[in-house]
Amino acid sequence: MRFVELRLVGALELDVADDALQALVDDERRAAAGARHLEFSSESRHTRYDRSKLSRPIDLRVVTYNIHRGRGLDRRTKPERIADVLAAIAPDIVALQEVIGPGPTDQSQAELIGAALGMGWVMASAREYRRHQFGNMVLSRFPIRDHAQHDLSWKTCEPRRTQRVGIDIGGPHLLHIYNVHLGTALLERRYQAKRLSSWIHDRRIGGPKLVLGDFNEWSRGLVADVLAERLQSLDLFPHLKRRRTYPGFFPILHLDHIYFDGAVEIRRVELPRTRLAMVASDHLPLVADVRVG
Repeated sequence: MRFVELRLVGALELDVADDALQALVDDERRAAAGARHLEFSSESRHTRYDRSKLSRPIDLRVVTYNIHRGRGLDRRTKPERIADVLAAIAPDIVALQEVIGPGPTDQSQAELIGAALGMGWVMASAREYRRHQFGNMVLSRFPIRDHAQHDLSWKTCEPRRTQRVGIDIGGPHLLHIYNVHLGTALLERRYQAKRLSSWIHDRRIGGPKLVLGDFNEWSRGLVADVLAERLQSLDLFPHLKRRRTYPGFFPILHLDHIYFDGAVEIRRVELPRTRLAMVASDHLPLVADVRVG
């Protein structure tokens, strides 16, 4: 199956020297939203970087955020507030859950948020919502080279689908982002945890991996036990005094998590608690500064 490659026109097309790489990443992060255009190509032979020169680790800011269909705690549906929350964070890679995607009517939330941030994106739809796609979405300032989906639906529960996105950050391997939204029932998550773990540890997929999203698990349970067997888990205790992410205005549960594998180091973690972030969705965004390589 041939995947569509997203490329940011005019950005990072030349060979990049070691000393300039992080400066370029910082410039990308600060670029004005919507300043770039996206070019689509059906070929995957394009190369943005001279990989032989990229020996240094790369610092990235990643975010996982359940946006609750853009519906805030004030019961208003305003996806532009989600875009504003993310713009203030200035991320390089974003994993969103509960996104209303393309459909026959109106502009989708996926299109609006992607355009507002000036980021390429790809979506994995789990079901239909009012004639629109509905599911997970990954946005990236770097080229998206690969995308795969995996069905995690269980019996009669709400359909669930996770996605793997291969992102070219310039190293010898793609950075693989696994965007996850698990179910609310215990037996459902037990089934999903095993399928997810098997998919993540596919030996054909090498390189660094970040597994992040809404796991609907507020204490250490089966999902954490299964994933922690072969993945490292982000421990929020050294980084944050207040670690709960749900509900946004007065969080009492920690539902959003990050796991990682390979050459990944967690440098810093944030839970933005601005007035806008606390009302834009029923979750707070979980932000991590990571070093890859």
